[in-house]
Amino acid sequence: MKILVTGAAGQLGHDVMDELKKRGHEGIGVDVQEMDITDAEKVRQVITAADVDAVIHCAAYTAVDAAEDNAELCRKINADGTEHIARVCRDLDLKMMYISTDYVFDGQGERPWDPDDERNPLNVYGQTKYEGELAIEQNLDKFFIVRIAWVFGVNGKNFIKTMLNLAKNHDRLTVVNDQTGSPTYTYDLARLLADMIETDKYGRYHATNEGLCTWYEFACEIFKQAGIEIEVAPVGSDEYPAKAKRPENSRMSKDKLTQNGFERLPAWQDALARYLKEIGY
Repeated sequence: MKILVTGAAGQLGHDVMDELKKRGHEGIGVDVQEMDITDAEKVRQVITAADVDAVIHCAAYTAVDAAEDNAELCRKINADGTEHIARVCRDLDLKMMYISTDYVFDGQGERPWDPDDERNPLNVYGQTKYEGELAIEQNLDKFFIVRIAWVFGVNGKNFIKTMLNLAKNHDRLTVVNDQTGSPTYTYDLARLLADMIETDKYGRYHATNEGLCTWYEFACEIFKQAGIEIEVAPVGSDEYPAKAKRPENSRMSKDKLTQNGFERLPAWQDALARYLKEIGY
């Protein structure tokens, strides 16, 4: 297959490109320099000229707090940009995969979210990603919407790198303990996305590594596996006031992956161990 990947320089896009290459697919990676997704005409030109079978859309505005002050820009990228791609995919009859987020839900309760649950975002970022989902659903039949959460990879900033850096000059850290979810390793996720794009099992899915934790529990496991002695104390979200409200419940059901014959991702602790080794810990 020949597949165009947006956001190819980002954490996930980088690993998706690697995975496609391993499988013998031709991945055409674009970033904002090659294809500004807010420019509808440019999007049409680039995708048409690339002559691909599918698009995996990883590019997004992901600065959650900054989005509260930059709603217009966030919407241009996450909602309008996604619609520009969806319309070209519709006109050229291409498969499209859209990478979305747990932030489309309001984070209430303790039940894992099902892919077809009602969406009710709490912040600008979540709202614009929801609008991106709607753009896909309204324009296409051949689509995958894959919601991910708590992402970490080699090629970019993430919670693990932040914790390891803070530990270099702190003896004690406080970490939020009232938000629950599942970390997601981009290396594992890329393999699943490639599995999915090779099929026609379209629809909405959730994809994270297996198992649940809070950010506090995640931090404790990071330091344990990295062999770092540091005191970590659990605190409530109100200790870290942020512009954007975060969902407390980011549990997401992956039953639909199993039902459609896709292999679920390994446990997050296992993913963390492999990631730490990859970055030299």
